[in-house]
Amino acid sequence: MRTSGVLLPITSLPSRYGIGSFSKEAFEFVDQLKKGGQKNWQILPLGPTGYGDSPYQSFSTYAGNPYYIDLEALIEEGLLTREECDSYDFGSNPQYVDYEKIYFSRFDILRKAFYRFQPNEDFAAFVEENSFWLEDYSLYMAIKNSCGGISWSEWDEDLKHRNPDALARKREELADEIQFFRFQQYEFRKQWKKLKTYANENGIRIIGDIPIYVAFDSADTWANPQLFQFDKEGTPIAVAGCPPDAFSATGQLWGNPLYRWEYHKETGYQWWIQRLRYCFTLYDVVRVDHFRGFDEYYAIPYGDKTAEFGKWEPGPGLELFEAAKRELGEMDIIAEDLGYLTESVLQLVKDTGYPGMKILQFAFDSREESDYLPHNYSSNCVVYTGTHDNDTVLGWLDEMAAEDLEFAKQYMNNADTAKEDLPWDFIRLALASVADKAIIPIQDYLCLGGEARINRPSTLGINWKWRLLPGQIKDEMLEKMKEMTKLYGRLPAEKAE
Repeated sequence: MRTSGVLLPITSLPSRYGIGSFSKEAFEFVDQLKKGGQKNWQILPLGPTGYGDSPYQSFSTYAGNPYYIDLEALIEEGLLTREECDSYDFGSNPQYVDYEKIYFSRFDILRKAFYRFQPNEDFAAFVEENSFWLEDYSLYMAIKNSCGGISWSEWDEDLKHRNPDALARKREELADEIQFFRFQQYEFRKQWKKLKTYANENGIRIIGDIPIYVAFDSADTWANPQLFQFDKEGTPIAVAGCPPDAFSATGQLWGNPLYRWEYHKETGYQWWIQRLRYCFTLYDVVRVDHFRGFDEYYAIPYGDKTAEFGKWEPGPGLELFEAAKRELGEMDIIAEDLGYLTESVLQLVKDTGYPGMKILQFAFDSREESDYLPHNYSSNCVVYTGTHDNDTVLGWLDEMAAEDLEFAKQYMNNADTAKEDLPWDFIRLALASVADKAIIPIQDYLCLGGEARINRPSTLGINWKWRLLPGQIKDEMLEKMKEMTKLYGRLPAEKAE
């Protein structure tokens, strides 16, 4: 079935307390999606963020971001008062997240709620059900906080290498702090479940992300070093990234630890299967980030300052996904297959049957034919005007070469469209394509410029900040969204009363 949807990270929702959360504004956004005839909401990863504030560099592949916990709900539960919440400084600009202020305020107010919280049977059941990741994560974060926030690689040797006696002492010493992190995850999961259920009941499916790599500074690497390319001291042998290309002369040095794929194979890929199983309890559809890495991954020697001297190594390929399918059945997965793709990567995507991604901002190179031009699509794909890593359409148009812009106008026959309305032409192009799914960033529906960009890859300190303003989505825009969705066959026939 042809459908469409909107890309909007949770952080970018409006809310009263400095950052998007599972608040009433999130439920109102679901209502707006329904009113606009949409069937999908893509939200990006939900994990807790660290240095750089990126959801793709999380302290845990399982845990949820405590910033998303709705303080209003805690007020309703009697765990906080409105006066307490209003006494904190969460930032003064409703259009941008002030992460420093959020960091210093949010955990303090959550701790107040925690001290009033009385564990019940529901909490006990949550802790038991999620013990396979929650205990390591809670212990890890408690130790990390007690050590001033430094990475596990800098801890005392006994803690770094998980000496059982040392861990037992920390569990006793930090019992209250460990419980605090369990509480955060309980509230996160409870609130997220409520929001997702509401979305599903209103015909909206949630598309979430699973980053291929985990952060080095994470509970995952500390608790399971055998999964990664580490030496005996826990130091990475090589790290992830991308080689030099037309966009970067020195490549991209991501720094994530790489997997010991031979070990994963020996264990029947159980860690990955468990990870995917959990993801499908959070999301209806999972977008697997950097899908190419399962075919081949780029290994950069640890300590290198650039990505220039890495080399390609073989990944697990189809074998991993076949193993997952045997245990989990058919999985609704989107393969993020962007960038330079070899024949073997293209074959892997084809063999899995997963839809790949088409980005219209990659389509209009006047020098060559592009696979991203809609006339080259098959139906088994997801088309975007742009992603969280791209500029908005208007911002992108400002940076386009004149000959590429002319090519785009010829392709769409829209030379007379006013610049401020051009995003709607690209939206129309996406919706009219044969792609089964079309996902549009909300910024493009709102015709916003580069000030609303979410992320600039390989930069720090300026990303993941943009937010919707209260009331910014108007009924007129939603009506236009629905009309266009219906026009291009992405709106199921409405049932007669």
